[in-house]
Parts: sequence; C-alpha cells; structure tokens
Amino acid sequence: MPEGDTVWRTAATLRRALAGRTLTRCDIRVPRFATVDLTGQVVDEVLSRGKHLFLRIGPASIHSHLKMDGSWRVTRAGPLPADHRIRVILDAADVRAVGIDLGVLEILERDRDQHVVAHLGPDLLGEDWDPTRAAANLTIDPDRPIAEALLDQRVLAGIGNVYCTELCFVTGNLPTAPVSAVADPLRLVELARAMLWANRRRWSRCTTGDTRAGRRLWVYGRAGQPCRRCGTLISRDTTGERVTFWCPSCQR
Repeated sequence: MPEGDTVWRTAATLRRALAGRTLTRCDIRVPRFATVDLTGQVVDEVLSRGKHLFLRIGPASIHSHLKMDGSWRVTRAGPLPADHRIRVILDAADVRAVGIDLGVLEILERDRDQHVVAHLGPDLLGEDWDPTRAAANLTIDPDRPIAEALLDQRVLAGIGNVYCTELCFVTGNLPTAPVSAVADPLRLVELARAMLWANRRRWSRCTTGDTRAGRRLWVYGRAGQPCRRCGTLISRDTTGERVTFWCPSCQR
C-alpha cells in the first residue's frame, strides 16, 4: 500500500535512473495531456512531497499520485508489453520509466507545480518537517478520532492506513479515540517520523524492529492472530472506509 515512504523511495529510484538525462521518448496516455511531448528535454529533478511525486522536465512538471494501486517501474528500454494500465512512458536512451495505474497524472507548469500540494501539512520525509507544527495541527480538533486526524494529509503528510494503525498500537490508543486522549502529541508525531524514516529505503515495511517475514508489523493485517505483546487476539473493523486493526487489551 503506497504511503509516504513508498513515494520517497520511488522518487529516489526515478532520480537515479533519469536525473540529468535527455528524454528520447515521452508517451502520456491520459486524454487531457496526450499531446504533450517532452522528448528532447532534460529531466532536471525528481522530488516527493508527502504522497505526491514530481518529475521536473524542461518547462514542465509531471505530477503523479499513486493512490491505492499505482506504481512507477524502471526497466531497460525495449519492446513494451500491452498493458491498459500504463499511463506514461518515459525513455532516456536505454532506460525506461513507466507509470502504471496512477491515481493522478497531470502536466503542470514547472514554476507552479507546488501549488497543488500547498495545503499539505509538514512532510514526514521532507525538508519542511516540523514536529512542533505537526503536533499543533494534530490537536486543533481535540474531539476528532485519532485515526482520522493522522490520515488527514493537511495535518502531516505521508501517513497511510498501515502507519496509522501501527502508531495507534504503539501509543496504546484506539483508532477511534479522540485526539484529546493522546497523552503526548509531540511524541506521537515524532514516532511517525521515525517509522517512515526507518522504512524509507526498504520495500518490506517494518514497525516492530524484527525484519523477519511474518514479524514486521504489530497489528496491521493480523486479525485473529495473537498480539505480540499480550497474546490477545487482534480485532478488525471493516465497516468504515478503511480496514482498522487493534489489540483490545493494549489499546484502550
């Protein structure tokens, strides 16, 4: 599930593959931007902002958001298999970057591309990270459910359902509890930063500190299995927009 760490890592992969190189092919398969051709332009930089990704190429910026199922893949250029999910193909000589199933793909003016993310809170993996401001954003509405506040990218940018669920467990709070129940909001946002920072370079997300298969997460995806701390069976709620997991004993 793409969250801030996934987007940060994707940006790093695209940067290594394309930065400083001239595009030899630009095929954008979104009707609104299908006539845009950046062939011959240099890929100047690739950056992430929360869950958003930008490729700055000449006068333009390709803005994408992975949503639930999107991905960028870097391969060697060559014959391309038929795949209706492909939204963009960028070649730079022998290197190819393909955007698949992207929830958002648009071409923006380079000098104005950050306007689309101006509403976001501090980026957990960005240069603008500010734990004090993030904690203040979190506590603006003390009656708001913790999970809802953590998932609001206007509060802090980069958290998705996995990290939200794991953070609630680590801090001993039910996802449905109000923000006012958080004993130390600053510690909570600093834990969020630490989790994403530790996982920014690995594909198998780990919050427990144990990177062995099957032992990487505390509660997410573990419904019906014993809690790693107390042995109580992990509960799950599927009635909301997102699936929620928690330990009935450790989280009260």
